[in-house]
Amino acid sequence: RQGVEVRLLYDSMGSRTMKRSDWRRLKEAGIQVGEFFPALFGRLQLRMNYRNHRKIVVIDGKTAFVGGFNIGREYVGMDPKFGYWRDTHLQIRGSAVLSLHIRFILDWNYATKQNLFITDRYFEEYKEVRRGEEAVQIVTSGPDSKWQNIRNVYLKMISKARKNIYIQTPYFIPDETIMNAIRIAAMSGVDVRVMIPCKPDHPFVYWASYSYVGDLLAVGARCYVYEDGFLHAKAVMADGLVCSCGTANMDIRSFELNFEVNATIFDEGTVKKMEAAFIQDLERCREVTKERYGQRNMWIRIKEQCSRLLSPLL
Repeated sequence: RQGVEVRLLYDSMGSRTMKRSDWRRLKEAGIQVGEFFPALFGRLQLRMNYRNHRKIVVIDGKTAFVGGFNIGREYVGMDPKFGYWRDTHLQIRGSAVLSLHIRFILDWNYATKQNLFITDRYFEEYKEVRRGEEAVQIVTSGPDSKWQNIRNVYLKMISKARKNIYIQTPYFIPDETIMNAIRIAAMSGVDVRVMIPCKPDHPFVYWASYSYVGDLLAVGARCYVYEDGFLHAKAVMADGLVCSCGTANMDIRSFELNFEVNATIFDEGTVKKMEAAFIQDLERCREVTKERYGQRNMWIRIKEQCSRLLSPLL
């Protein structure tokens, strides 16, 4: 209403419960709406893979947000199924905003068949903001990428760590290379800690994650289940020197099938804040010990093994 140009790009599968009347009201209000990979027949969704899982907000070319938050009731704790929602989101200013702006425009151009790069005014703001004090690298990946960029960032961080690795993720289904790197780090004396949620939003994913947690316990890693609501934060921290936070889970779907974006931050001050939040979250967790894991009943073991067989699809 104040004359601000608003563009909203949404994933068709993730927003499938949104009413058509709501989309119509947005458009009537002057908001430009783009749909990523629309349904093939009306509202029938046949394409389960290749979803746009990115969460990007860019304001005036000067401020950007990226992290775990979608726009939904559950993300502000209004869904009684999940209750309190624990997430991590970053506010970024400086030249890294340009990378997020370009990523949004690339996705927008693909979904709407427009070309916003021919409009110079979208990039004029950046002339005076290239003076950041912290090194931030915006990393994107997806099925259109030659390399699994975010997965490779995780792998590099885990392989280079000498003191500690802290991992927060709602879905812990790593591929074999990542899993071996975490095992080697733990067996080398690195303090490896993994935190997953207690409340599953996808039961098969939860039980598959729990089976991988069991593998890590065998090599000395410490694993925790967050019990104060739902843990949706996606962050990896290493040695107090570098962290990667964004939309990518520690799972095969995020590595290979979804379109994702993370911010990798090379700044001790910011990483220490992230680690402090992780340590604070431990107070709301139940640690899964080798003894406790070994006491799970036969039904849980069956669910773990069946879910693990489906890991590449989850």
